[in-house]
Amino acid sequence: MIYLDNNSTTRVDAAVQAAMEPFWREQYGNASSLHTMGQAARHAIETAREHVAALIGAKPREIVFTSGGTEADNLAILGALGATAKRHIVTTAVEHVAVHSLCERLATQGHRVTFLPVDSCGRLDLAALEAAIGDETALVSVMHANNETGVIFPVEEVARRCAARGVPLHVDAVQTAGKLPIDVSALGANLLSLSAHKFHGPKGAGALYVGRGVRLRNCQVGGHQERDLRPGTENVAAIVGMGEAARLARERLAAGAMRSVAELRDRLEAGVLASVNFARVIGDRANRTCNTTTIGFTALEAEAVLIALSEQGVCASSGAACSSGSLEPSHVLKAMGIDERIAHGAVRFSLSHETTREEIDRAIEIVAGVTRQLAALGVGS
Repeated sequence: MIYLDNNSTTRVDAAVQAAMEPFWREQYGNASSLHTMGQAARHAIETAREHVAALIGAKPREIVFTSGGTEADNLAILGALGATAKRHIVTTAVEHVAVHSLCERLATQGHRVTFLPVDSCGRLDLAALEAAIGDETALVSVMHANNETGVIFPVEEVARRCAARGVPLHVDAVQTAGKLPIDVSALGANLLSLSAHKFHGPKGAGALYVGRGVRLRNCQVGGHQERDLRPGTENVAAIVGMGEAARLARERLAAGAMRSVAELRDRLEAGVLASVNFARVIGDRANRTCNTTTIGFTALEAEAVLIALSEQGVCASSGAACSSGSLEPSHVLKAMGIDERIAHGAVRFSLSHETTREEIDRAIEIVAGVTRQLAALGVGS
C-alpha cells in the first residue's frame, strides 16, 4: 500500500509503541495512587508532559492532556465561554468540524458567532477579523493550517489583533504540530490544541496548551486530574506515546526532515498535473504545510477516484476523513468558492517523513491512469 492519507492519521512510530507497551501489563498503576506503581505512572505522565511542552515551546504546567484534538478544541472553546459573561465568538468558515460544528451549535444556543471568510486560495480575510472583534467577543478560534488544503493562516497577525483588544486566542494546531516549528509565545496563542495521532503517536491522546492567566471553566465534573480541567483516570500508555511522539517530532524538525517531505509533495503534484490535463491544485501553493496537496479532478467524483485508487493500492482521502460518506463538497471548499465541477473531484494527498520517492513515482502513474480511465468512462459529476 502507498499511504498518502497522513492528515487523517499517521502510523505509530515503532519507538512510540515500545514506549507505551510497559504501561499496559507491567507498569499499569493508576497515576493518582500513592504506591510505587502509581507513582511510576505519574512520573511517566509528567515526563510526557515535558516532551509535549517542548514541542511547542511551552512550560509543562501549561499542558492539559485530553483524548484528542476534538476534546482539546471543545475544552478551549466551551471552557473559555464558561469563564466569561461575553457571548460572541469569532472563528473562520473553514475550521475543522470539531470547531466549526461546535460553533454552529453554540449559535443556536444564544451565542453570536462570526465565521470569517477566506478567498479562493483559502487565505484568511484579516480585515474581516479586525471588523469582527468587539467588546463582547469572548474568544477568537483560528486554525494554524487547514486540514484539507494545508493552507497556513497568519496566526501571529491574528494574535496581535486579539491582544490589542484583550481577546484570548485559541489555535487549532492539530495539522501543524510536528510539521512546522511551533513556539506558542512567538505565535501569540493563549490556547492551542494538539492530537498525537497526527504526528505518529497513538489515537486517543491529545493536549490543550493553556497559557498563563487564561481562565477556563471545566466542561466535565469528576476528579482533580489535569488541573481539574479534564477529570478521569489518565490513559497512561497513550499519554506516554504522545510524549515520545512529540520528542521524535521535535528531533525530526531540528534535523530538517520535513524539507524532503515538501520536495516529495511537490514531485507528486507536478507529476499529476503534467499527466492529467483536467487536474487543478486547490489552495495557496505558496503558503501551506509541507506534506499536503489537494487536487481537483474536473468533472470526476472524488468517491469514484478514491475507490479506484484504493483498488490500485493508493490510500488518499476527500477532504476531512471525519466528513467522509458525503457526496457534497466540504464546507471548506464551499467557503473557498471552488467551482463545483472541481470541488466534487477534490482528492487530498498527505505525506509523512516515511513516504518514499519510489512510492510517489508509482502513485503518479496510478493517479494518472485511474483519473484518465474514469474520465473516458464518463464517471463524473
